Amino acid sequence: MNFNLNIKEKHDEGFTLLELLIVVSIIAILSVALVLVLNPAEALKKSRDAQRISDMSTMKTALGLMLTSTSTPSLDGLFAAAAAASICTTGTTGNVASAAKIAYSASTAPTVTPGTNAADVVSGVVYSGTGRASGSNAGDVAGSGWIPAVLSNLTGGSPISNYPIDPTNTVSTTAASTDLVYRYACQNAGVSGKPGYVFEIDAQLESDAYTITENKRANDGGDNTSYYEVGTSLKLLPTVTTF
Repeated sequence: MNFNLNIKEKHDEGFTLLELLIVVSIIAILSVALVLVLNPAEALKKSRDAQRISDMSTMKTALGLMLTSTSTPSLDGLFAAAAAASICTTGTTGNVASAAKIAYSASTAPTVTPGTNAADVVSGVVYSGTGRASGSNAGDVAGSGWIPAVLSNLTGGSPISNYPIDPTNTVSTTAASTDLVYRYACQNAGVSGKPGYVFEIDAQLESDAYTITENKRANDGGDNTSYYEVGTSLKLLPTVTTF
């Protein structure tokens, strides 16, 4: 028996306009959802914060090694001999020889509003700002970088090649806690029962991950929840938000 089969070839006629609109709409919805989930702006902030936290740990370790590796340490290095240029506070009363300064990793020295000092700092010291970073020597470890402590003279050489600077590294004319810049303060020889050879480095964090979800600023052991603080004393820098 013969069967005649009528085979109808089906030809692809492409997508209809409606189908194309549906596909485009789905892609758009998925793209928006992906952006909301990944949040690239937050991811960049978190990446910069991770760098800041790493930098702070690096500087703390390097300065700590300097303090334990020399019999005559100085946390403001080449500037310790010049009272007007020194960074550390060393006096027994307020603002002796204008010695108490906050060093900033940015090159511009902001106006610092005096604040109340915590227990480790001599009562009454008024901080002023100093911008020490400038171009290629910003991270210099021989005394000309934004942190003036000399690391290059250590036996075996400096533990780090340069002092890190903040990934953003900007500071406003009048200093504020929101400035994305590193801050450094120190106290050399102990006086009047105050500790000697202590330092503090502060940074500002910007991501939700490190300021809300995992609030590093509130859990760093310091006395100011507006900054992320590290050092051998976390009571050197003021407790206000104007530096």
